[in-house]
Formats: sequence, structure tokens, C-alpha cells
Amino acid sequence: MKAKKWIAPVAVLALLAAACGGSDDDAGSSAAEPAAESSEQSEEPAGEEPAGEEPAGEEPAAEEPAAALEGTLRVLIHQNPSGVEFFEQFNEEFEAANPGVSIDLSVVNADDLPTVNQTRLTASDIDVTTVSVTGFANPVQSFMTDAEPPYWQQLIEAGLLMDLSGSAFLDNYDDAAVASASFEGGTYGVTLGRVTYSGVFVNEDVLADAGVDIPTTFGELADSCGPVEDAGYKCMIAGGADGWPIFVGTYGLLGAMYPDQQALVEGLWNGTAAWDDEKGIDLFNRYATYASLLDDESAGLGGDAAASRFAVGDIAYGPMGGWNAWAVEDAGFEWEYIPFPGSDNAADNQTFFGKNDMTLGVAADTDVADIAMAYLAAFSEASNYNAFANATNYLPTQPTAELESRFGASIAPIMQAGSFAVGFEQFWVGPAGAGQWANGALASLWMYNGDFTDPVEAAEAAQADLAAGLG
Repeated sequence: MKAKKWIAPVAVLALLAAACGGSDDDAGSSAAEPAAESSEQSEEPAGEEPAGEEPAGEEPAAEEPAAALEGTLRVLIHQNPSGVEFFEQFNEEFEAANPGVSIDLSVVNADDLPTVNQTRLTASDIDVTTVSVTGFANPVQSFMTDAEPPYWQQLIEAGLLMDLSGSAFLDNYDDAAVASASFEGGTYGVTLGRVTYSGVFVNEDVLADAGVDIPTTFGELADSCGPVEDAGYKCMIAGGADGWPIFVGTYGLLGAMYPDQQALVEGLWNGTAAWDDEKGIDLFNRYATYASLLDDESAGLGGDAAASRFAVGDIAYGPMGGWNAWAVEDAGFEWEYIPFPGSDNAADNQTFFGKNDMTLGVAADTDVADIAMAYLAAFSEASNYNAFANATNYLPTQPTAELESRFGASIAPIMQAGSFAVGFEQFWVGPAGAGQWANGALASLWMYNGDFTDPVEAAEAAQADLAAGLG
């Protein structure tokens, strides 16, 4: 979807400051005829105004227009097919509305953002940047010792990001979005959306042909694969070639068993929870089952390729993030996106877990701060933001925005019920000195890769490596 046409440059700039001067209505009323005039004054010819006064009803002279924006704005975003397409169109229309502005757009892989931001912000080589694709996540909590601050915090503490507090365009976003880009009293970004990564796309036509219902528990999910394959279909795929889509596919499983994800992180740090206690062993056993359900074809598919492959229509389940909805939006079969049924209690499988996504910030030492602020203000216009949310399928951070897609309709009942929670990866910070297996949330990938074949052995390794860091 393309962004709507832009308001004029002067109107864009008007978003950035409060209106100045008195109201036009007050100015107009001052031209009314005085109440008690002398007879000499009243003898002036009809239709003529007293000398030196404004004609009745005439508006005051218009204020001087704001100076036109001029310069080059360097913008950095992360790779996301639908997001990149939107920003390319967005930039063209911003340039058309502001003829003195040119936009230099850079696109990098999400994993490269920390390094690229550190390099380009330090070198004063960027103006507007995607500070993070996970919001201001993984802050160091009071119970965490010897933990390294996340890179976004390091950028702020180094004075490389501008404090946007008080900017008018922030009022367009909900309080949670503003808070998610804030740190120690300042707001250093605009959180553009949220994503769910704990769901699974379900091909309803395949399930109907196989004679099974949409699963509501983990047992039902596992048991459905037999009938699906007997009917000539594949059960489940994920982007095994990229690695990370495997464990993202089980964030819903983790959340169903540990609904309070922040409490789980604290419990792992203080010893009230363990990867190898009874509940942890149950989790790792489910990881192993999940890995066994993935079709062999997954090994050759990256994340985006797996989404496209699911859209072909002969696979029952696609556990992946909501950002992959672009692939199936116009698919020729009926589908739903449901929370991954990770628990054997259906009532525990009613929450989408996810993250704040794509936080845009401004370089503290930018030479084109006026353009950067106008850029964010124009983007934050309700109509333009709504187009962005629908283009990317981000869950909106502006209260007035609505997803018009099939994906939006699919998740609306759960989202309207308020069943969205920030996931484990947004809270987890490992202790310094912990071993490579300390983060057990990734264990489904270990099983899939063959790093471990015994779930109990994997859980014990995870806890031992965590304990090594806790000392």
C-alpha cells in the first residue's frame, strides 16, 4: 500500500511547534465599531470606516511562511521487504512535498544494526536511524550483576542520540510505545510498531481435507501431523537455513508454559526457576517434539523463503512471526494466525507474545535537525502511519490505526481482548561468564540442529552454563 499524498512543507513544520500569536477570531472582533462614539464620528459617510482602523471583518495580515527545508537527510533502516518498499515510496513523496530535500536511504540486515549504528553515529554519518528492531529491549535490571548494557543504552549514554521529549508527534502514539523508547527520563526514539513472533499460520483447507480441527493444545497439534501426512500434505515448516526462525517458532510454547516472561528471567537469575527442574524438563521435551514435526524441507529454507513456501498451500502449519503475513495475504486458501498451542491446557494458549519493533531515532549531532524532525512528524500523521502499519502488518502503536488486512482480521479478537505480552527475549540478559547454552529459550534450535538428541541432557547443559555465569 502506498502512503497518501503529503501535506505542504509549511503544514509539516507546523506539527513541530505550538501555534504562535493570538487567534484569528480575537483579532477580527477588535475591528468592531466602538460602543460610544461622538456625534461627529457618527457623521462619517455610510460604508466608510473610521480612519486608522481596520475595515470591519477583515482578517489580519498572514504571518510569514516558514523557511523551506533544504538539505540531504541520511536515513538508515533494516531489511524487511514490505517495510523497505514503503519507505522508498514514503521518501519519494516527502521529497516531492519538500523540493529542497533529498533523502539518502541505506538498508542493512537487522543483525548488522548495532555495528552500523555505532560506526555511523560516531562518524556523524547518519541523521535518522533505526536504533533497534526490538525496541529498547533487554535493559539491565537491579537483580542482574556483571551484565553488559544493551547497545542502544550505550548509544544514549555516549550522547549519540537526540532526546525527542516534548515533540508534538509523540502524542500520536500510545503511552506504551513512548515508554518503550524511553530511558532515564528521556525519549530517544519513535516505536513504529509491535510484532508477534509466537504464532502459527494454519492452513484450514489442509486440516479440513485431513479431517482434523484447528489444534487448541500442544497434544492436539502433535497428534494432527499423522492425519495431515496421511492425506498427502506436509505438517510443518520453518526457516531452518537461517536458524533463528526455529526457536522463534517456539516462543509461544515458552510463553504458554511461563506466562510471566519477565518473572521467568528473574527466577533464572535468583534460582527460583531452573532449566532442568521439572517444569524445565517438560519444556525441553516439547522443544524436541516440535523439532521432530518440522519437515525436512525446512533445512533449505530461510525465513522469508519458508513463508513463501507455506503460501503454496500444501502445508498445514507455519510457525513464524506475524511479519511473514505478506506471503499469505493473497493466498488461495483459508488460513488463520493463532497463538502457538504450547500448553495442554487450552486456556493457556490465548496470548500472543512479541516485541516492540523498529524504533527510529535522530542523531544528536545531525546538521539537518529541522528536516529530521519534519520527517518523523510527517511519518506520524495518522493517515501515513496507518498506511505504514498496513503495509508492514506491524501491530499499530497509534491508537487510531487499524489493520485492514486478512492478518489484522485474524488476530483482532485476541488483540481486542488485550492478550498481547512482551516476550522472553526482550527481558533476557545473560550473566557475564555464562556458557554458550545458558539461554534455554533457544533449545528447539539445538534439537533441530542435532546439538543435543536428549532433552534432559540439553536442559542440564543449559542450567550448568547459566550457573557458571551466576557463580
